Amino acid sequence: MEGAFTHVGNHLISDSAAAIKAGADDLSTIDPDESLLYAKYGDRNGRRRADDDDNQTEVFEEDDNDSLNSVPVDGLNGLKLKGKDEEKELPAHACAARGNGTSTHIVNHLVRARHKEVQLHPESTLGDTVLECYNCGTKNAFLLGFIPAKSDTVVVLLCRQPCAANTSNKDMNWDTSRWQPLIEERAFLPWLVATPSDSEQLRARHLTPNMIAKLEEMWKIEPKATVVDLEKAASIDDDPQPVLLNYDDPYHYQNIFGPLVKMESDYDKKLKEAQSEDGLLVRWDYGLNNKHLVSFNLHKIESGDVKLAVGDEMRLRYKGELRSPWEGVGYVIKIPNNQSDEVTLELRKTGNEKLVPTDLSHNFSADYVWKATSYDRMQLAMKTFAVDDMSVSGYIFHTLLGHEVQLQVMKTNLPKKWSAPGLPDLNPSQVGAIKAVLQKPLSLIQGPPGTGKTVTSATIIYHLAKMSGNQVLVCAPSNVAVDQLCERVHRTGLKVVRLTAKSREDVESSVSFLALHEQVRMSEHNSELVKLSQLKNELGELSSQDEKKYKQLTKIAERDILNNADVVCCTCVGAGDPRLSKMKFRNVLIDESTQSAEPECMIPLVLGCKQVVLVGDHKQLGPVIMNKKAAKAGLNQSL
Repeated sequence: MEGAFTHVGNHLISDSAAAIKAGADDLSTIDPDESLLYAKYGDRNGRRRADDDDNQTEVFEEDDNDSLNSVPVDGLNGLKLKGKDEEKELPAHACAARGNGTSTHIVNHLVRARHKEVQLHPESTLGDTVLECYNCGTKNAFLLGFIPAKSDTVVVLLCRQPCAANTSNKDMNWDTSRWQPLIEERAFLPWLVATPSDSEQLRARHLTPNMIAKLEEMWKIEPKATVVDLEKAASIDDDPQPVLLNYDDPYHYQNIFGPLVKMESDYDKKLKEAQSEDGLLVRWDYGLNNKHLVSFNLHKIESGDVKLAVGDEMRLRYKGELRSPWEGVGYVIKIPNNQSDEVTLELRKTGNEKLVPTDLSHNFSADYVWKATSYDRMQLAMKTFAVDDMSVSGYIFHTLLGHEVQLQVMKTNLPKKWSAPGLPDLNPSQVGAIKAVLQKPLSLIQGPPGTGKTVTSATIIYHLAKMSGNQVLVCAPSNVAVDQLCERVHRTGLKVVRLTAKSREDVESSVSFLALHEQVRMSEHNSELVKLSQLKNELGELSSQDEKKYKQLTKIAERDILNNADVVCCTCVGAGDPRLSKMKFRNVLIDESTQSAEPECMIPLVLGCKQVVLVGDHKQLGPVIMNKKAAKAGLNQSL
């Protein structure tokens, strides 16, 4: 990294803006408020591309780059020749080379790294120009084009939509009918970025397409990585052992999956901690719970570089001249959706709320606070599976290890009526599935969306609770899926508790009234807890002695509610919550199980499971695994 810029060959990618006159040696003479980018209009040496009517980023397939066999010496701050003299001769436009591919190296990198904003290299003909639309300031290079002004000495940069198509521009001194894209034939126009000569390209280091792909992956974690680092990594055979169909024992199982979970954990940590966004424009608000809310746009979320979920923790910082530095930590309560691209944080309360810079909106930065909770619970579940003989039944134990076991039929009194109260009547296919599930220790229900899997699952849960008299643990990989099933089960009249992470207790949902913390708050059995809760809401905090008493009474109330519940609903990772550690669940149902990695499904199973029902659609998307080596080894396979 160099300041706020990332090298792309001898070009820089940046979020900053600039306005310069083409060919000017002294950039200080340009008015900083001027947004027009000037450039000498010369021969483009290429055909004119037909205008596109859409406003989408032009997409280049990665397969088009499979024939790349050379990369310029200085690619992305790291692809360097060993000879210093040769390196000095490298032109500033090196990344405009194509090698044997159909895309230039800079466009190839922009697509792979999902960058859209470009700043030219200071040594280029046009200086360190940031490409942006004169009219609206859009910096997406894939949307930008140019039109010559009526005077042939300058051109104007405009985005395809809406500015170039805006009829009002016709009144200006521009000929909008002559709009042409800056990227044509998967290369920046030669008057913008000159194409290297054949002799210059011969001096480039030769890389295979596979090496280029590996470098792109390496740059996500270490932006300064070089070919040397790539060679070092290649010399170390660190490919993990692949997932098997059969395991000798639970320790063998743990020795296979444990390293894969560790790889994914380390990769996720490096990826999250490497992501920091500066120059954020924030908007402040005040929540109904008297906590500060702050909203802003995260470009790395939009580009898909980072996964963000409700409940994730982020750190917001202010470093400016208007006041002393400040930082605060909060939980994500809203992520980008169809209505808004904003991320909203709910800040934790601090000792002095007056220090929160609600009067400021600029010069903020955001960091992603990584937590190992999910991965730690997966590792603990596999350890429990190995050392605790009572974690699962013998049948499930051997089935998970891939051992051949004789099919068991459980002795049970089947219900006379298959439909559950409050739920729709069942069709013959659903009745057949439920009848089979209730008599087997391990079942899988699969089917495409709209086939009634949720109603079938809720009916199964109802019968399991009524027939066995035992508590049923209901899980899914996502909170949305848990909430939907929780709502259906509640309609049957069973006592349902929705267990959420403490970081999500303030997140509203359709089943908030079933949440454990909400049931504790509404409980009137403990008058002392009610009084302390009211006092805390009024004052915002309690004395140390009252706080200790409050936590103690809350813990007792939570345990009572959980013990008296017929059904406990939570995410697969949530099943590792310490509040459930002393409880045993004989019956477990996992919805959307095909979207969970196998170690994730192990978390609810090791709580004493003797009968498990897996529900999902094997034709839908599987588990999302970020680390490609771990995914290739089989971590992306569901149970």
